[in-house]
Amino acid sequence: MIAVTAYRGERVAVFGLGRSGLAVAAALRAGGAEPVLWDDNHRQRDGASAAGFRVEDMATLDWTRVAALVLSPGVPLTHPEPHPVVRAARGASVPILGDMELFQMARADLPAHKVVAVTGTNGKSTTTALIGHVLGGSGRAAAVGGNIGAPVLALDPLDEGGVYVLELSSYQIDLTEAFVPDVGVFLNLTPDHLDRHGDMAGYATAKERLFTRQCAGQTAVIGVDDAHGLRFADRLHAQGTVRVIPISGARLLAGGVAVQNGTLYDQIAGQLTPVGSLSKAPALRGQHNGQNAAAAYAACRALGLDANTILDAFATFPGLAHRMQRVATANGIEFVNDSKATNVDAAARALASFDNIYWIAGGRPKTTDLSGLEALFPRIRRAYLIGEAAAGFAESLDGKVDWVMAGDLGTAVTQAWADAKGRGRAVILLSPACASFDQFPNFEARGDAFAAAVRALLGRDTPSAAEGGRP
Repeated sequence: MIAVTAYRGERVAVFGLGRSGLAVAAALRAGGAEPVLWDDNHRQRDGASAAGFRVEDMATLDWTRVAALVLSPGVPLTHPEPHPVVRAARGASVPILGDMELFQMARADLPAHKVVAVTGTNGKSTTTALIGHVLGGSGRAAAVGGNIGAPVLALDPLDEGGVYVLELSSYQIDLTEAFVPDVGVFLNLTPDHLDRHGDMAGYATAKERLFTRQCAGQTAVIGVDDAHGLRFADRLHAQGTVRVIPISGARLLAGGVAVQNGTLYDQIAGQLTPVGSLSKAPALRGQHNGQNAAAAYAACRALGLDANTILDAFATFPGLAHRMQRVATANGIEFVNDSKATNVDAAARALASFDNIYWIAGGRPKTTDLSGLEALFPRIRRAYLIGEAAAGFAESLDGKVDWVMAGDLGTAVTQAWADAKGRGRAVILLSPACASFDQFPNFEARGDAFAAAVRALLGRDTPSAAEGGRP
């Protein structure tokens, strides 16, 4: 645990008692503060009480005695409207912050270290994990956390020279005022979470906050495969404050890093240098993973690692569960769990990585308009539609892609296998383009259910099926 001493002897309200909220409370208590906790869910409150924390209803809290409110990133700060606890804190002029801001406060008490922070709409977790994997393979101490794995304050302090590699959501960035990474990574920006940011401009502003406090000697790694990223990189270049390394998963870049046709290129120093092929890194297949690899390479180069060390580590990266994860193969048919694809753009990345696809899609939609995927429709043999999005997706696909109403995930897996087997090499792909909350508590549970359905199906149907791990 990383102790936070900035509020020693003071009362700090902690609202939202998921993993990060409890980690915040523990870090504050270890640093000598008096954390006061609350959550709208009584089970969360009961768990906090059982852990020995003071639990008090913040509707009746005396805010004049509170030094700060630490808010869970899942609690609305501004949109669609501020949570009542936010209004109460603001009414008493109490600062509102998140766990990343507390980590920034604690950094001065830690041994000398670096911080890499990764954000973007898609690819954050893979890129964060990949940077941590490369650093570990190089022998450099690294801790990976934030929006992936352990909350930042639950990480163990690193020895001198260590690197904290953190994934940050836009919600977490919204709750920062002084947090600044030594290396910031911005991957991409597509419509997502607009209910929490009001519109695309608000969403973009939240992401860009990660870089506003960077200064000379620090690095901004910026994905330029979308129009916003390209404009943002140009703005940072024009400001001339920090070192900017543009990255792409598709085209070569002056002064940047790119993957083109499966080969990684380094042009940071001006000369175009082919680093090597990603063909030996099966967990990084697909153009979107080319962007992730380019970003991880640029971040690790900014930290002083050499090109060959980075490329060698890419080859041993196991990938992440629920992100284009191969769960089994049988009779030339590959079953791929991409449950993390909770929006259309993320699903597009998976669809672009395969041919002969039996596509399982649906859930709770952020949109039912699939017109942005039309260039990929020829790759799809049939779509199996599930959840609340099924009718809307059917309307969007009608006359363009063969589809069936499967309704639920188990039925979709069974139908796709029946259609695919005996027809040559193919992929049965769960890439829902939707949130999971209509039928599952989260995308992990949905992905686990897909893998369980595949195992059950192949156990019945093909005893010789080869179970797969991460690609």
